[in-house]
Amino acid sequence: VQLVESGGGLVQAGGSLRLSCAVSGFTFDDFAIGWFRQAPGKEREGVSCINNSDGSTYYADSVKGRFTISSDSAKNTVYLQMNSLKPEDTAVYYCAVGVLSTELMSRPNHWTYYDYWGQGTQVTVSS
Repeated sequence: VQLVESGGGLVQAGGSLRLSCAVSGFTFDDFAIGWFRQAPGKEREGVSCINNSDGSTYYADSVKGRFTISSDSAKNTVYLQMNSLKPEDTAVYYCAVGVLSTELMSRPNHWTYYDYWGQGTQVTVSS
């Protein structure tokens, strides 16, 4: 299993970025894919998740209405469109893959339910 994130960078507050997570090595529709972030000195935070089997999604309250997760099964890629970015969104963003389960979908923001992780991509939002 391999996950490769891209799309991070430096953006001014109010701007947008789209992160991509290209995945390989497993059947795309059998898994959930989540986006997490970790800022220096802070705990890892679950940002968003998509159930590739039924398309259901999860968003942390801190990003609802600003971030959108989507997946393209033909390209085995999951996207995180981030709009109206704020300085507090600054972090390393990781995508992760987890086997679909009742437990994962009941707590999609909990990193322990995810089995494979990408290397991370830095997002920096300047004020």
